[in-house]
Amino acid sequence: MHLDVMDGHFVPNLTIGPPVVASIRKHTNLPLDCHLMIEHPDEFIPAFADAGANWISVHQEATRHLNRTLEHIRDHGCKVGVVINPATPVDTLTEVLDIVDYVLVMSVNPGFGAQKFIPGSLHKIAQLSRIRQSRGLEYRIEVDGGVSLKTVADIVRAGAEILVAGNAVFGKGDPKQQAEQLLKAAVEASLQKV
Repeated sequence: MHLDVMDGHFVPNLTIGPPVVASIRKHTNLPLDCHLMIEHPDEFIPAFADAGANWISVHQEATRHLNRTLEHIRDHGCKVGVVINPATPVDTLTEVLDIVDYVLVMSVNPGFGAQKFIPGSLHKIAQLSRIRQSRGLEYRIEVDGGVSLKTVADIVRAGAEILVAGNAVFGKGDPKQQAEQLLKAAVEASLQKV
């Protein structure tokens, strides 16, 4: 489960905190992927880990000492993720790609749901895929924003393996059916990759 954590400062919205994550943890064994869209994430990493987060990702743009913050996540027993906003180049991650478990590419501007996919994100996904292969790294590529039946094939063919879909699943119709259609399209696209 992907959980968007927003502080009303790094992004305009305000959402959940560690108590809600702890409450969710009581009702599921699924991995909890906490996407921290917050300022000063180091201060909150222990609380989210204690609440039951399995994966924690922080924005490259939100922390001054990215390497230290990522190691802080690992020290708390969680999978380590780094996030980049649409206007942030992949090159800003060069020095940390060897210590992360996953890279989350924001394909919309963070903070609001139901936004349109930013096509330039496909270049970032493909670039991250090429870097991973050329350096023999094992991080996974996650995409958040605008993932829909119209965009999922291109996203998967570019190299993404983890897809965050909110509006495409919960926006209209039966969520289970919507999720199944999205997954089917993603699997078909993965079989088309060269």
